[in-house]
Amino acid sequence: MKIAFYALRDFDELAFVEKFSKQYGIDFVWTAEYPNEHNLELAKGCDGVSCTPCEMREEWVRTYHSYGVKYMLTRAIGYDHLPAQLIKELDMHISTTPYPTECVAEYALMLILCTIRKFQQSMIRAAAQDYTLKGKMGKDLCNCTVGVVGTGHIGQILIKYLSGFGCHILAFDRFPKKELAGQVEYVDLDTLYAQSDVISLHVPSTNDTFHMIDQAAIDKMKDGVIIINTARGNVIDSKALIASLKSGKIGGAGLDVIENEAGLYYCNRMGDHIDNDELAMLRSFPNVIVSPHLAFYVESTVSNMVEKNFIAIDALRKGELSPFEIKL
Repeated sequence: MKIAFYALRDFDELAFVEKFSKQYGIDFVWTAEYPNEHNLELAKGCDGVSCTPCEMREEWVRTYHSYGVKYMLTRAIGYDHLPAQLIKELDMHISTTPYPTECVAEYALMLILCTIRKFQQSMIRAAAQDYTLKGKMGKDLCNCTVGVVGTGHIGQILIKYLSGFGCHILAFDRFPKKELAGQVEYVDLDTLYAQSDVISLHVPSTNDTFHMIDQAAIDKMKDGVIIINTARGNVIDSKALIASLKSGKIGGAGLDVIENEAGLYYCNRMGDHIDNDELAMLRSFPNVIVSPHLAFYVESTVSNMVEKNFIAIDALRKGELSPFEIKL
């Protein structure tokens, strides 16, 4: 059994790949490059192709299928970059890598605190030796109402963390969690939008959640609301977000993900002319933090993501489906 790893990072992932290759007795080949028309042959003789979220054209998947690849493996919890319908038609499979979610909840909390306390603009001004106070006054989290959209694993952990700050917590989920009774007040989205000082998004990328934060949704929110997104970039309509930042309707944002981030994260584009006007606009606002999709990035998560690829191919060797199989 063999896995072809694309976009493999030699400075962190490779050591874990070597470790689990020996542990599971599964061979591997790898490249630091993302999949492209020139390196597809790397996957010849492989049972799985592994990559982080990236461009994955249908013709490339057909080529992998012709090589005998059975699993498209992600080193991420999401798989929206893969042509799932075609993979199903080809009788191939998708296996993702769920990982411990505390790291994302911690990162969301960090973005909340940094945004409401205007940390980024304060430090930028301090770096220029501007130590004045004007424009730096923030808010107490304990006096805020925080709306958590999506109470899956990450949302639940964030709620636990927020509870320690004493803030009022609202939540929306199509399937409210009984275990959160007493910790959070479940409300409909319109109520959450209208009453929240901070809104943190923790929903998957689906047809239902695409641009759920659009201009109509923003118009229902409090003036000066803070938006936090550690979920998926396309949950927010970037044009509506930018317009509302310009008008002051949105008071700030902490964004670990953005729309159209493929080809940017996790590439070194230093010195390049980047054709992404929305990213340039978002980075221009002093009240917006744009981090390059780092919420997951801790040692335990990297190890976990790599190992789950080997677990999936080990299951294939045993004639079983991956425990992380996506039902197509």
